[in-house]
Amino acid sequence: MAEIKDPENTIILTLENGEVVIELMPEIAPKHCDRMKELARSGAYDGVVFHRVIDGFMAQTGDVQFGNKTKDYEPRRAGTGASDLPNVEAEFSGIPHDRGTIGAARAQNPNSANSQFFINFSDNHFLNRQYTVYGRVISGMDAVDKITRGEPPRDPDVMVSMKVAADV
Repeated sequence: MAEIKDPENTIILTLENGEVVIELMPEIAPKHCDRMKELARSGAYDGVVFHRVIDGFMAQTGDVQFGNKTKDYEPRRAGTGASDLPNVEAEFSGIPHDRGTIGAARAQNPNSANSQFFINFSDNHFLNRQYTVYGRVISGMDAVDKITRGEPPRDPDVMVSMKVAADV
């Protein structure tokens, strides 16, 4: 596992293929980081599927409303839901969408991010300053690379658990 410098701003994401450590960037996007930690601490992300996984692009997850395989999973609707919390305003920055960065998924409205996020498989600089970057994978990208592809995948991978490192 990677060296954890700031446990309060580090996420430990357990996937079926291994553990992923994500370093959050609260100095760049504090509201998005706070939202991810709040949902992780509540257990909202546990069991949620990767509903949109495009080879060479990104893996999207976080639909806590329709994407939880252990609750009311709806494959046709996964990717259209959010949490019960209000949307988060965009926090665009100069941080590029490089391989391993975490971006806030949203609808057409830039201020519509909520619970969904994506992990970039490659450098996707065409997303720069259009989607909020608020974290980066510091270890476990090999597990991310093994996530089943599809829109939606036939048998989607899930986030087994997501924890804030300070709580582990």
